[in-house]
Amino acid sequence: MIPNIEKASKADIKAFQEDQLKLLLAYLNTRSVYYKRMFNKHNIDVDTINTLENLTKIPTTSKDDLQHYNDDFICVPKKEIIDYVTTSGTLGEPVTFALTNNDLDRLAYNEAISFACAGINQDDTIQLMTTMDRRFMAGLAYFLGARKLGAGIIRVGNGIPELQWDSILKFKPTYVIAVPSFLLKLIEYAKQNDIDVNASGIKGAICIGEPLREQDFSLNTLSEKIKSQWDIELFSTYASTEMNTAFTECKQLQGGHQHPELIITEILDDNDQPVAENEAGELTITTLGIEGMPLLRFKTGDMVMAHHSACDCGRNTMRLGSVVGRKKQMIKYKGTTIYPPAMDNILNDFNYIDSYIIEIYQNEIGTDEILLKISTSQPSDTLLQEIKDHFRAKLRVLPRIEFHDKNAIQKLQFPKMSRKPIVVIDKRV
Repeated sequence: MIPNIEKASKADIKAFQEDQLKLLLAYLNTRSVYYKRMFNKHNIDVDTINTLENLTKIPTTSKDDLQHYNDDFICVPKKEIIDYVTTSGTLGEPVTFALTNNDLDRLAYNEAISFACAGINQDDTIQLMTTMDRRFMAGLAYFLGARKLGAGIIRVGNGIPELQWDSILKFKPTYVIAVPSFLLKLIEYAKQNDIDVNASGIKGAICIGEPLREQDFSLNTLSEKIKSQWDIELFSTYASTEMNTAFTECKQLQGGHQHPELIITEILDDNDQPVAENEAGELTITTLGIEGMPLLRFKTGDMVMAHHSACDCGRNTMRLGSVVGRKKQMIKYKGTTIYPPAMDNILNDFNYIDSYIIEIYQNEIGTDEILLKISTSQPSDTLLQEIKDHFRAKLRVLPRIEFHDKNAIQKLQFPKMSRKPIVVIDKRV
């Protein structure tokens, strides 16, 4: 199930996207209060935007714009809105998105071809380990995608290893959708209850929320820990509510494939210009085929690197590597630039660490400081020194480190109304 446009030549893909871009600009210029205002303010004639390169003539859209003018982005009357979802609010106040019936069909199509990209087909059954409630788009997308693909789906929801294993043993799913670190909890529960994970019938996991690979696509520490105990394939996927689209890895495991019929991507520098090839920049997206709240040059806040080499799966689409970090969470620490995922990788090296929180704040002279709050069943000066040594060796920095009670860490990770665990708390103004 590879759409023809994803196997087309790069020139044909570009021409297709430019035709879709013209349709989008005309739609926004007619329907969007926000974008009509922006076009007028900057004297932009949308009829002159004919190529992907012309996009740089249009100002970018920020998360702040979405928060401050949320309703102005809605392009349809209320009677056409079928579903409301909200962003998780990781870096600010949640934003509401309105979806029409056609938008839900598009969401289903996106997830169906994303599942197919990872090798899932109608003979498979998927166990969903994320929530479908609380206005969370991802859980709904997975359900709709599995239904469109013709695969079975078991809606267990997040957490509760006992219930997850009960469903796995009872219904025999072949794939799971989960946050990678939760797979370690499933492994631990299985050990304690004499369950053979490798006899479970699970072939693979579609992983969300946490990186699986280094920038060269090799497994990171978290993935190695999972695969050393559970012989399953791990597929990375990148998605967001704002995109209504997912970048999922194929069997080659070389980054998440773009669906060019659904989204235009740019990788931009601090001046909103395209970065050079093989350089990281901020992922900026333009959505195609959305009625309710299409976005034009929306800056996601995620720092990524694009890969354009041919893929053995037959797709000629751009691929996204692992997220380097969130732009707003970049830390300038004693002359070194750090993103939290680099610290995740070090902390995942330690089997005795149950959970942790990374707190970023500014000291009295205005420079960045890092505090690691760690929960472990075996706190000791030796473990503390080992963690410090790892940070010095791998990142050449030494943050403050404190041991905390597991329950206290979990309260920080799952604040009220949270739909997914929080690992980074940025207290900087």
